[in-house]
Amino acid sequence: MVFSVIAIVFHIGITYGLVHWTALGFLGAPLAASISLWLSVLMLAFNISCTKSFAHTWEGFSFECFDYILTGLKLALPSATMECLEEWAFEILVLLGGLMPNSAKTSSLLAMCVNTQEIGYKITYGLIAAASTRVSNELGAGNPDRAKNAMVVTLKLSVLLSFAIILALVFGHNIWAAFFIDSNASYAVLRQDFASMTPLLAISIIVDSVQGVSSGVARGCGWQHLAVYVNLATFFLIGMTIAGLLGFKFKLYAKGLWIGITCGLSFQASTLLLITLLKEWPRSDLSKNPEEGSPVLV
Repeated sequence: MVFSVIAIVFHIGITYGLVHWTALGFLGAPLAASISLWLSVLMLAFNISCTKSFAHTWEGFSFECFDYILTGLKLALPSATMECLEEWAFEILVLLGGLMPNSAKTSSLLAMCVNTQEIGYKITYGLIAAASTRVSNELGAGNPDRAKNAMVVTLKLSVLLSFAIILALVFGHNIWAAFFIDSNASYAVLRQDFASMTPLLAISIIVDSVQGVSSGVARGCGWQHLAVYVNLATFFLIGMTIAGLLGFKFKLYAKGLWIGITCGLSFQASTLLLITLLKEWPRSDLSKNPEEGSPVLV
């Protein structure tokens, strides 16, 4: 966490400097992101190599590191796919905005909304990651009831935190919009458009907090493959279809696209919650050793 704070502080300065003080312009932004990510990598590598608590973490290359690649990939690839499907759905909205009349304004407005949604999601992402870890640990210890209780507690905290984000957005949407806009002329128009999108953003942020916890629980239970099918169906078959109809056919433009993706998000959250309620939670393959009273793998 400390290294992440250091990296983001440097990132702000590096980005501003490369964008505004050099001839790179907007090209300085991705370059700054690359520099900041490498800074984070180097700090973490230095910490692992120099801290005694990590003495046995890295002992050099060996063939043993390849023993569990397939086991890891069976979880990692579906996890990456379910995350990518969701992220791609929001990014596609910005691309679709470029196909609409007044494409510069529409795509800019959608980019503002997508970034706002992403920042709100990242604030609750810590709870989501904690839910995934806690659920998997409790299931591994053979405590499915405690795993379910952890999900309920995390869900309540995530929704509560998302409400705090929404209140800040409702009362400060003009200030927030000003961070994205440079000229006064465009600011007046986009500020009004962003203000009209705020109620839709509030709904999507709430729903996103619910689906985020549900996705974390799915990862903790090893249901990534189910979540991939859910994300594909809800975001691309349902969400994108509604977004295309409302945005292009009914000429709601940015609002139509956002309503569509919110519908997909709602279907995804409902489906994942239904799966967690109806599906039997996996139990550990650990049993008690009758002689020692300790869990052994069977």
